[in-house]
Amino acid sequence: MTRSGRTIEMTQAPTLDNGHIWIAEEDAKKILSKATGTALSTSSVDTKPAETKPAKPSETKITKQLQPKPVETKPVSPVVVKPKAPKAEIAGTREVRTIVIDPGHGGKDPGASGKRSQEKDIVLAVAKLLRKNLADEGFNVKLTRSKDIFIELHQRATLANQWDGDLFISLHCNAIDATEERKKIIQGYQFYVLRAPESEEDKAIARRENAVATLYGEKNAKDELSPLEWFKLEARLEQYKQTSYLFTEKLLDSFEGGKIKKMNTGVGGAGFMVLVGAMMPAVLIELGFISNEEDEAYMMTKVGQQDLADRIAEAVSNYKDAVHSYRETLGR
Repeated sequence: MTRSGRTIEMTQAPTLDNGHIWIAEEDAKKILSKATGTALSTSSVDTKPAETKPAKPSETKITKQLQPKPVETKPVSPVVVKPKAPKAEIAGTREVRTIVIDPGHGGKDPGASGKRSQEKDIVLAVAKLLRKNLADEGFNVKLTRSKDIFIELHQRATLANQWDGDLFISLHCNAIDATEERKKIIQGYQFYVLRAPESEEDKAIARRENAVATLYGEKNAKDELSPLEWFKLEARLEQYKQTSYLFTEKLLDSFEGGKIKKMNTGVGGAGFMVLVGAMMPAVLIELGFISNEEDEAYMMTKVGQQDLADRIAEAVSNYKDAVHSYRETLGR
């Protein structure tokens, strides 16, 4: 320790306690005697008995510099981009598996009547034979009716949609209200797709088939579609138009050379209400004229009904193959 330029050797280091500096008694005497030049007695010095006391660390407060708490960063998971699920294919573009057969009329609605038969009975008989043929070829086949019951027109298409059909076939017999002479002349099969009618004859046939709805009190029933309704249908019809026509082509091929002859070109179009709600390729088949004696006689026989069923089944199989081939060209 240095005091007034003099160095004094101390036996113990001073300590700081409660604001006071404590030094050993012996060291205090040295300091005072050096300062006064005289020796001091122990009583003259306010000293703390010499005891070894551990030095306390300096009480100087050290302010810690606050550091911002590091932000915990979680490991970032790699972003996995899942490929979009392929859009479900619609009927007419996918493989053909489910065929919906709609025997027209039924129950309280006999349909057209010939001299010895009713339309509802002929089409049901052909439908059942057709179902067997197609089932034997591996198709999933549904009938809108399998017995003599009445089903409203709009319900038939609804059923087809519920079954997710790939092709809708509505079976009917044609007829005209005319003289006996004219009935002998007008005969033949014809296939119809849903489109705006191009002739008065097509309009008349559609009105006759659609009259069922009005006659038996279906809600919102009508004989014809208005121009506005046709306009609204156009976009949806476009989805199935080509495949519907493709099926009529296969029907024309398979019906060629049969007992019942072709009427006109064999293909027409009109606003058949039974086809309006079907969300799939759809064709209405007029097997022949029940008002013509020759056509009626053939359609009433087991041989005739089996022949008609065979020809339709052949067309369905050929249609399926055509759709499959087209898909292959697209790499599907």
